[in-house]
Amino acid sequence: MVISIFTFSFIPQEWSFSYKFLSRLVLIPLIAGLSYEFLRLSAKMKQNALMHMLILPGLMLQRLTTREPDEAQIEVAVKALEEVLALEEANAQ
Repeated sequence: MVISIFTFSFIPQEWSFSYKFLSRLVLIPLIAGLSYEFLRLSAKMKQNALMHMLILPGLMLQRLTTREPDEAQIEVAVKALEEVLALEEANAQ
């Protein structure tokens, strides 16, 4: 996310919406490549204090978005799956 913000900050504000949109599409592979290389570097240097500070926000976001589901969430998921399977069975006949 930080890499994309930094990269997109070089797109001039004066450009029209279509130029901004196209430039962002063109820059997506560059951002993906830079992000991949940063992940590889951070895996090699995760004991470095500076690198730990750089990856800490991403780790905190990951912790927030990847929690184990609680019982109520599992119950809803099972019920939804049962409904879908019942609909598919009815449509298959």
